[in-house]
Amino acid sequence: MTLLTDEKILVTGPASQVGFPVLEALAPRNEVVGLARFSRPEDRERVEAAGARCVAVDLADGDLSVVPDDFTVVLHFAVVKSGDFAYDLAANGEGAGRLMAHCRRARAFFHCSTGGVYAHRGPEAPAREGDPLGDNHRAMLPTYSISKIAAETLARFSARQWDLPTTIARLSVPYGSNGGWPWIHLQMMRAGQPIPLHPERPNIFNPIHEDDIVDQIPRLLEIASVPATVVNWGGEPASIEEWCAYMGELTGLEPKFSETEQTVGPLPLSLAFLNERVGRAQVSWRDGIRRLVEATAPELLGS
Repeated sequence: MTLLTDEKILVTGPASQVGFPVLEALAPRNEVVGLARFSRPEDRERVEAAGARCVAVDLADGDLSVVPDDFTVVLHFAVVKSGDFAYDLAANGEGAGRLMAHCRRARAFFHCSTGGVYAHRGPEAPAREGDPLGDNHRAMLPTYSISKIAAETLARFSARQWDLPTTIARLSVPYGSNGGWPWIHLQMMRAGQPIPLHPERPNIFNPIHEDDIVDQIPRLLEIASVPATVVNWGGEPASIEEWCAYMGELTGLEPKFSETEQTVGPLPLSLAFLNERVGRAQVSWRDGIRRLVEATAPELLGS
C-alpha cells in the first residue's frame, strides 16, 4: 500500500464512513486537518484521537476564513442528505465551489461523488463516465442525486476557474469495518426485517472495501487534471442478493427481501477507466464481507 507522506491535507467529512478510514491512515504520516460541523462531540474526539486537528465549519454557509488555505491536498468527502433541497444544494453544491476557491493553491483536489448521479439504467448496462445523468436515488434520498450533480458542476467549474487539478470519483457502495450498506443489511437480517429490493434483478452494484479506498487515493490524486478527471470508483460487481446470501452463509441468518420500486435500483458501473488509470480493487467482495462481519458482529460467525 502506497500512502501520501509529508503533505498538508484537508479531509472534509472526517468522521464519516468513507472519510474516517482515509484520515486514520494518513494522519500518522502527514499534517491532517478535519473539517466538519462536529455537531456530535464524539466525532471530534474520534478525529483528534486519530491524530488530526479539527476545524468546525458548515460548508453551506460557514466562515471559511477559519480554515487554513495552504493545503497541498484536499480530500472532499463531506455530504449532507437532509432532504431539504435548499440546504443540501448549498452544502453539497455551493460548498464544493467555496471550498475549492478557498483551497485553490493545493496541488490536487479530490471530490468524492457518487454513482447515484447516473440516470437509471437497469442491471445489464454498466454506466460509463460519459453516460446520461439523472435523479437516480430519488426514491430513498430525494435531494441526493441532484445535489451531487450540482456539486460535480461546481467542481468542474472551479477546476477551470482556479487551474486546480481535480479528480471527481463516482463512488459505488463503500463498506468495511466502519459500516456501509451491507452492514445495514446485516442489521436488518439480525432483526428479521425484510430488505428492500428493486424488482429489476439482480440488484448489482460495485462494492469497494475501505482498504481499497485508502489504497487508491494516491493514484486518484495523480490523475487529477484541468479540466477535471471524472472516474467511476468501485470494486468487482456483486448484487444485494449475493452479499446478503453470503452473510447468511456466514452467520446462519436468513435474509428476507421485500420487492419494491421505492428503493435504489441496480446500478453497475463500468470500471474500465479506473482499472486502466488507477488499478483494480484488491479486496474481493466475499473477503470484504467476511471481514465486515468479523469486525462488526464476530459473535454471529459460526452460529
